[in-house]
Amino acid sequence: MDKKIKILTISDHPFSPSGVGTQTRYIIEGMLKTGKYQFISIAGAMKHADYTVQKIKMPGSEEDNWTIHPVDGYGTQDFVRSLIRIERPDIMWIMTDPRFWDWLWHIDQEIRSLMPLIYYHVWDNTPYPEFNKKFYESNDLIVAISKVTDDIIKTVAPAIESTYLPHAVDASVFKKHSEEDIKVFRNEYFPDSEEKVLFFWNNRNARRKQSGSLIFWFKEFLDIVGKDKAKLIMHTEIKDQHGQDLEEIINYLGINNGEVLFSEKKIAPEILAKIYNAADCTINISDAEGFGLATLESLACGTPIIVNMTGGLQEQITDGENWFGVGLEPTSKAIIGSQDIPWIYEDRLSREVVVDALLKIYNMSPEERSKLGDLGTKHVMKNYNFENYVKRWDEIFTQAHNKHGSWQNRKNYKAWSFSEVT
Repeated sequence: MDKKIKILTISDHPFSPSGVGTQTRYIIEGMLKTGKYQFISIAGAMKHADYTVQKIKMPGSEEDNWTIHPVDGYGTQDFVRSLIRIERPDIMWIMTDPRFWDWLWHIDQEIRSLMPLIYYHVWDNTPYPEFNKKFYESNDLIVAISKVTDDIIKTVAPAIESTYLPHAVDASVFKKHSEEDIKVFRNEYFPDSEEKVLFFWNNRNARRKQSGSLIFWFKEFLDIVGKDKAKLIMHTEIKDQHGQDLEEIINYLGINNGEVLFSEKKIAPEILAKIYNAADCTINISDAEGFGLATLESLACGTPIIVNMTGGLQEQITDGENWFGVGLEPTSKAIIGSQDIPWIYEDRLSREVVVDALLKIYNMSPEERSKLGDLGTKHVMKNYNFENYVKRWDEIFTQAHNKHGSWQNRKNYKAWSFSEVT
């Protein structure tokens, strides 16, 4: 049997509920099913109850080709160095926002002298982040999650090899259920909602997600249609330290009698899929969104979406010909930034356009909403299906391994360059 390609990856914990964690798990599980790979995961971005190293076996396999190392943050340079020397991986693969990887790219020459470095990257918006050029050039290959990101990489660092591969949805979980099953589920979980239009919001309660704005604007929508005509379900932490006190907001607005329902506990993906099915529309009005996995899951379940036309949300809401809900062009674009990110656009929406979008969905017949959702499901199955996703990642890893090699047969990397001094 040929030697397996060993990949060291650093990301959110693959079993965490974050979009980064979920997609990392999808990719690793898909690769392990091919029988060609081994994975060592540095699993971060959360506080762990237990830091014991875990050995994972895929169902039906006696081999434990997946080892998980829980860490704080995303680990340290010395921890990475140690794992590289112990495990001798063939590829390093990292994922998520570049501001988390400055410490790693400081030792890219140590890493890349031994193996290729692949970066699965997303960037939310223009103007082109020229300040990321040095980071992009610290990789052998960048895989872009969105079309926005793909354009940015090719413009800012055209010399770096890059390819476009968006997130995917597991259609065995996120799929349309029968009307009868959903009627039973809806009566059990949302017993007073039979004649109401249900809006669903599944995000972290963080500033850019506009959770507070949505509640205020939903109240204005209810003032128009009536408090007993619609519900907003928010799957999030009510008092997240990075967001607003959502309970205080609904109390202040007087919509604390079931008009807004909160779901805080972690739920199985199968239950989440049923909530998407039960909802009439899923909402994401973030002012910046690299991709937005919840709305893609919603479309896979046949439920239309309302989204801000920012980041990866733009390519979910339309295929250029059909629309799968209501896409909202930003009312304004504000340049914001920090010491790490000198500039980026925030795409902000106004109260009027959001309330109008809610009314547009509300005034549709169930058949009209169903038609939008069905079109959206076809869009997801064509462009974001799990089978193509796994196949493409297999090609990416295999080609990178064949092209660049590792350790004794490392190719196509020089830690030095010539430049003319004048």
